Amino acid sequence: MFALVLYVKTLNGKENRVIMKLTGKDFRKGFVKIIVDDPDDLWYLSHIITPGDIITGKTTRKIKIADKQVKKTITLQIKAGKLLLESHSLRILGKVTQGPDDIPIGSHHTISVQVGDNLKIEKESWLSYQKQKLEDASSQKVSFLICIFDREEAIIALTKKRGFNILAHLKGKVSKKRMKQESKAFYPEIIKSIEEYNQRHNPQAIVIASPVFYKEDLFKLITSPWKKKVALANCSSVTERALSEVIKRPEVQQVLQHSRLLKETILVDELLAGIKKNGLVAYGFKEVKNAVNQSAVSKLLVADSFIDKLRENDDFEKLDSLMKMVDQHTGNIHIISTDHDAGKQLKHLGGIAALLRFKI
Repeated sequence: MFALVLYVKTLNGKENRVIMKLTGKDFRKGFVKIIVDDPDDLWYLSHIITPGDIITGKTTRKIKIADKQVKKTITLQIKAGKLLLESHSLRILGKVTQGPDDIPIGSHHTISVQVGDNLKIEKESWLSYQKQKLEDASSQKVSFLICIFDREEAIIALTKKRGFNILAHLKGKVSKKRMKQESKAFYPEIIKSIEEYNQRHNPQAIVIASPVFYKEDLFKLITSPWKKKVALANCSSVTERALSEVIKRPEVQQVLQHSRLLKETILVDELLAGIKKNGLVAYGFKEVKNAVNQSAVSKLLVADSFIDKLRENDDFEKLDSLMKMVDQHTGNIHIISTDHDAGKQLKHLGGIAALLRFKI
């Protein structure tokens, strides 16, 4: 049984976790029924649903009653074609397979999926990576607050299932003449911000990172109960890129061990190390396809932007067939988000790469 986690704000503004169950699942019969409860779920769905799937959901259409146009909600079943992921919705374009009598079978229609919607997805067969994506989307959302700072500025971010959400970028008013004294005056402002975001998001852990000894100085000033869930780490700078640096620090990996962000970063690091050593890797569609044809792929890494590009060009089928072959050869498939630095590096390598079982 899978579970979805819904964050509900109470009167004091704090977010509490409310568990919601999937409403139905039978892979032998080829279907799942879900409730979308978070904008991130839309991203997962965009990589679970593929052309040809049968989607059942609610949509609205305008009908004429007397002299007025009114919106009516209807339940519709379509055969999925194109998918368009937007900031607050996933639009599934397809042909109607079942619906009200006044909507012709085979006509084109769109189901727009938003947070709170119920959806049924039917496939001829579920690939292992699609099952994994469904499990990732429906597993408990674990978030971490990360603060990187020096004597002049601080960045506070919250980990998401697929990257970071920058919450604040603080600037301290520090003159060079009085840097030592004024930088310490900046610390209470940082602690106050961490306090506010801890109350608002209730993260599982808080990572505080800085160059040299600043983090220890700040840590000594914390008196709140959340101090016990703080992990300290080093960073070389205060930039958004440094956030990716921090999660790879050994002192932080223990804290973030169940984070999808960390897992994706480790996979891409393994790929980059293999490229540097001319090891067991392949990248670019042509090289990866050759490796797949020889059953050499252990792990297939695909950037989400690469999938989006193929769908836009109506060329997704070639990747879909490749992923099916990897699945049949018991390889693992990983869709890597380009919302973080590791995903961007994969994108620059052509958007697709593989870790190999043997040299080809």
